[in-house]
Amino acid sequence: MHDPKTLFEALFAPRRIALVGASADVTKTTSRPQRFLRKHGFSGEILPINPSRREILGEVAHASLDAVPGDIDHAYILLNGRGAVDALAACGRRGVTVASILAGGFADAGAAGASMQDDLVRIVRDTGIRLVGPNSIGTVSTDPPVALTANAAFAVEHLRKGRWAVVSQSGSLIGALLSRADARGIGFSRLISVGNEVDLAVGEIADLLVDDPASDAILLFMETLRDGERLARAARRAHAAGKPMIAYKLGRSEIGQELAKSHTGAIAGSDATFDAFCHRHGIARVSMFESLVDVPALLVDRPKASERGASGRRARGPQGIGRRVAVATTTGGGAAMVVDNMAVAGLDIVGPPQALVDWLKPLGIAAGEGRLVDLTLAGAKPEIVAGTIERLLADDGNDAVIFVVGSSAQFNPELAVEPLLAFARSAKPFAVSLTPSAEKSVALLTAAGVPVFRHPESCAEAMAVCLLRPTPQPVPELPEPTAAAREALADGRRAGFDERRAAALFAALGVPMAKAMAVPDARRVAAAVDEIGGPVALKILSADIAHKTEAGGVALGLPDGQHAAVAARDMEKRVRAHSPGARLEGFLVQKMERGLAEVILGFRRDPLVGPTVTVGLGGVLAELYKDAATRLAPVDEDEARQMIEAVKGLAILRGYRNLPRGDVSALARAVAAFSTLAHQAFAEVSDAEINPLLVKRDGEGVVAVDGLVVLRAS
Repeated sequence: MHDPKTLFEALFAPRRIALVGASADVTKTTSRPQRFLRKHGFSGEILPINPSRREILGEVAHASLDAVPGDIDHAYILLNGRGAVDALAACGRRGVTVASILAGGFADAGAAGASMQDDLVRIVRDTGIRLVGPNSIGTVSTDPPVALTANAAFAVEHLRKGRWAVVSQSGSLIGALLSRADARGIGFSRLISVGNEVDLAVGEIADLLVDDPASDAILLFMETLRDGERLARAARRAHAAGKPMIAYKLGRSEIGQELAKSHTGAIAGSDATFDAFCHRHGIARVSMFESLVDVPALLVDRPKASERGASGRRARGPQGIGRRVAVATTTGGGAAMVVDNMAVAGLDIVGPPQALVDWLKPLGIAAGEGRLVDLTLAGAKPEIVAGTIERLLADDGNDAVIFVVGSSAQFNPELAVEPLLAFARSAKPFAVSLTPSAEKSVALLTAAGVPVFRHPESCAEAMAVCLLRPTPQPVPELPEPTAAAREALADGRRAGFDERRAAALFAALGVPMAKAMAVPDARRVAAAVDEIGGPVALKILSADIAHKTEAGGVALGLPDGQHAAVAARDMEKRVRAHSPGARLEGFLVQKMERGLAEVILGFRRDPLVGPTVTVGLGGVLAELYKDAATRLAPVDEDEARQMIEAVKGLAILRGYRNLPRGDVSALARAVAAFSTLAHQAFAEVSDAEINPLLVKRDGEGVVAVDGLVVLRAS
C-alpha cells in the first residue's frame, strides 16, 4: 500500500504514464489521452503500449508493460472487457503505482460484467495496485499540467488553471463542468472521474485533496455514496483546513426508494439520509448543478456566519450567527426573483439603514419604503451604486449584501458593474446577480474576484449555503445498553418482535410507553380492561403483521371489558381473513392516551450512511405528508430539538397561534433515547418505528402507543 503522498503524485502529478491500448488513429477515443497530454503541456514520459506498433503519434511504442524499463507512476488502460482485466493484472505484477480503466461494462452491465469486476477487486487486493474506475474517463491536473483523459471536452485550446478540485462519479459531467466554468473565466486545479469505485472512491480521493496546496475547495458530483466513513473524515478535515466541500447529488426525487417495512423507510429515503450525512459532517449540499461552479466563490477564504460578526469581523457570541441579507438593485423585477428564492431558502431580507435612506433621498431615490433598495434606472450611476454598496456593507443590521443589475450590465457595464469591482473580497459576503445575459460583465467581475451569478436561483442558493452551511457536528457518545434492553432484544430475537416486545425494548431505552397488558386470547380481555381501566385500545399481537390497522387488528376507545371482549372476537376473525398465514399470539390491551400532537419516530440502518433517526408528523397520514427530519444516529437532545424545529407540522407544539405548548423537552429526550438503537449491541435491528408518540402539554411528558421492530434477515 502506497503512502498518501506517493498516491497523490501518481494520480495528479505523474512523471511516467503508460497508455495500455493506445491508438494512432486520431478518430478513436483511445487516441485522446496521448493527444490531450501533449496538447496541454505534459512534460513527462508517455509510454504507449501496443504490440502492433513501434511508434504512436511521435512517441516510441512498447509491445508490453514488461518491455518498458524503469518505474511507471500511472497506467491508463484503454482496453475493454477481459482485456482490461488482464492489463490490470499485468500492471499489478509490474509494480505500477496507480491504474485507471476507461471502459465500462463491469458491474454496470449485469452478471457477466460483475464477475469481471470481482476479478478487478481480487487483483487490487493481491497486488496492492491502486485502481481508479473502471468506467473512469480520466484524471486531470492543471498545475502541473496532466490531461490524462479521454473526455472530448479537453479538446479545448487552453486548459484554464484554477484552485477548485472536482471529484465526480460521472465522467461526462466532468466535461460539462469544465465548459460551464470556462465560460465564466473559472478554472480548476484537479478533476477526476472515479467511475465504479472498485478501489479508489470519492472519500479517499477527497481526503488526498484536503492536503493539496493547489486546491482551495473540493467539489463533488455524486450518484451514490460508497465510502461514507472516509468521506466523513475528509469533510471534517476539509472544514478544519478551511476548504469548503460542496456536493451535488442526483436522486432528490427518489424519496421512498428501498422501502423498509416501517413508514420511516418511505419518509427518509436515500436522499434524506444523504442530507443527514452532509449535515453531520459539514458538507454543503447544493440542489443546482450550476451551483457547483457558482457557490465556491462565496465560500473560499471566508469565515462561516457563525464565526463572523455582522460587519465581517469574527463574532464573539451567538449574535454573530446571521441570515440577514440586504438587497439593492437597478431592476425591481430581477431583484424580486433573487429575494423570492432567498426567502424560500430560509434567509431573511432586511431593509436599508437610515444612513443610506438619508443619503439617497436628496438624489431623488426613496429607499426607505420597503426592504428592497431599488435605485431604479435613475440610480444606475457609478457614484450612486458605489455609495449604496459601501453603506450597506458597513451596516451592522445585515450579514450579507447582494446587488442585482439590470439591462445596463449588458450594454453599459461602466454604469453599475464597474463600480462593484472595488468591493472584491469584502469582509462581509457580497455577491452580484445579473438579470440579462452579460458575458462581458461576468468576465469583469470574475476576474476581479467578485462572486457573480447569471441565475437568480443559483445566487439565492449560494448565499444560503454561505450563511447557513453546516459545520461538522460532534458524534454523541452512546451509553452502554442496560441489562433490560439487552434482555428485551434477546426476547424479540427468540420469539419475534410483536408490539409487546417492541414496547419492552423501547421502554428499556428510555422512551415512555403507554400502560398495557398482553393476554393470550379473547376470553381474558375483559379482565385486563378491568385492571387497566377503560377506555382502552385493543390490538392484535403478531410478529408477522407490521401494520395492524390495515389488517383490521386495532380497535380504539373501548369503554369497558364487555365491549372489549366482543371487539376481540370480531378482530380475530378479521385478521385471520386478511392474513391467514400470520401467527396470532393474543391481544394487547392498552390504556387510551391523548396528546396535543402525534409524532412518528423512525430508526433505520441505511446501507449507505449507517444508522439514522427520523422525526415526523405521525399518525395514519405520516406517509402522505412526508413532513419529517432525518439525522444520523445517535443524536443528543440539542440535535433532537433541531429536528423537531425542522418539522413544519410540529409547529403546534411551539405554541403556534396561542395554542397550548407541547412538552418539546420530553419529546427531545425520547428522540435521543430512541436513537441509541445505533449502538453496535443492536446491530441486528434494521428498522424500528414508534407511531404515534403522543406529545402532551408542556411539563406532562410524552407517551408511545405503538411500536415496530424489524431484525435483519438472517
